[in-house]
Amino acid sequence: MFVPVTPGRISELIVDQMRQLIIDGSLAPGERLPSERDLAERFGVSRVTVRDALRILEAQGLLEIRVGASGGAFVTTPSMSVVGEGITTMLLMSAVEPEEIAEARLLMELGIVALAVERATAEDVETLRDICARSTQALEEHHYDVKLSAEFHAALATAAHNGAVEMISESFRGPLSMASARAREPADESHRHSVDEHVALVDAIEARDLAAAQRLMTEHLARGTALEPSAVAALRGTRTS
Repeated sequence: MFVPVTPGRISELIVDQMRQLIIDGSLAPGERLPSERDLAERFGVSRVTVRDALRILEAQGLLEIRVGASGGAFVTTPSMSVVGEGITTMLLMSAVEPEEIAEARLLMELGIVALAVERATAEDVETLRDICARSTQALEEHHYDVKLSAEFHAALATAAHNGAVEMISESFRGPLSMASARAREPADESHRHSVDEHVALVDAIEARDLAAAQRLMTEHLARGTALEPSAVAALRGTRTS
């Protein structure tokens, strides 16, 4: 299964080879890899080089390295948190402007809400209403947590009934937080507006009213930002034309 590598960026060549074996299913999630010594012999490299490659694969979320008598390197499935951390780092290093984040969220969320209007089940709507009810209660008790907003948007992506959309939405949720874009708006006011907008969105989704749902989502994400009206109109147009 493993092919000896040639000199050069040896650890990266090992990473590429093992990543492909994981992608094509030759190495399945939960499977334990051979020992470092065995891998070093098969690849024709030192154990240090193998160890470096395994650490890279672990950082990518493709391996879990366990210590102890029953330890070793085990194939795993990368979580969305690992993907999200990479995107977050990329955005921070790129110094992306808050308004650019708001525009990216609009592009994603307008498509998500369109699918949710068409596909949301009664159970999906009930889940969304439950989150809204808990959010309203949290506001009244003065301990609202922005995690409730993240939970709402995650449930909205689930209501789209598209596995790829749900995974992409989850990976972007942290990196594309609206907190920085809404920094101009007082927190308490922003949270109350968000909850009210979430409630109205659920009403529109339940009524299968696409125009209302997309208008509400646009107002929800553009609120408190410095997005130009022309940009907002253009983004809505890409989803409604």
